[in-house]
Amino acid sequence: MFWFHPSYFLFILPALLLSMWAQAKVRGAFERYSQVRARRGETGAEVARQILQDAGIHDVSVEITDRGTLGDHYDPRDKAVRLSEQIYHRSTLAALGIAAHEAGHAVQHAGNYVWLGMRNAIIPVTQFGSRMAFPLFFVGFLFRGDMGSTLMTVGLVLFGAVVAFQLITLPVEFNASARALELLQTGGYVTREEQDGVREVLNAAALTYLAAALMAIMQFLRLFLMRGRRR
Repeated sequence: MFWFHPSYFLFILPALLLSMWAQAKVRGAFERYSQVRARRGETGAEVARQILQDAGIHDVSVEITDRGTLGDHYDPRDKAVRLSEQIYHRSTLAALGIAAHEAGHAVQHAGNYVWLGMRNAIIPVTQFGSRMAFPLFFVGFLFRGDMGSTLMTVGLVLFGAVVAFQLITLPVEFNASARALELLQTGGYVTREEQDGVREVLNAAALTYLAAALMAIMQFLRLFLMRGRRR
């Protein structure tokens, strides 16, 4: 059976466990530092707007998103930093770290950061690949002969775009976190004592991107192995 192929336990299960651990880590750090109020008292929205203003960026809005907890993101199409309600309105170390991280993406965009441009460029291919890779591979898995092999190969190639997206995402997110910490420090938004808390939140978030990349790589290797055994 496709879904219960022995390669699942070799490749996917370890990556899945790491992903679960990373999610628990980021939620734990977020919840802990959501209880620690920043001394200066600015909200996440205020800090994001000030960072954008200091960077000379005046065409990016700061809005509330309805994606819920940890649904904060930067939308390069609409040029909008979108923050969840508890990040937008609150003045905690978690709120400041996440708000600065998303504002950091806007700074990347304004500065034509290469990796962000590459990630944005392959989004359409990645979206198509994420929808079609497994159905095509699965159909190919069911059929014998050249047709089955071809469909599996196409599915594998499409999933390769997903892997590329996840790998490109790593420098984009790590750079945004590094920018966030630097911007908070140089802008005086956090004290020296508060920096460790913000760093912990950002580092925990980085683990989720690492886990996602590893999951994509392991899934690709699993499909590659299954494809190779059909020859």
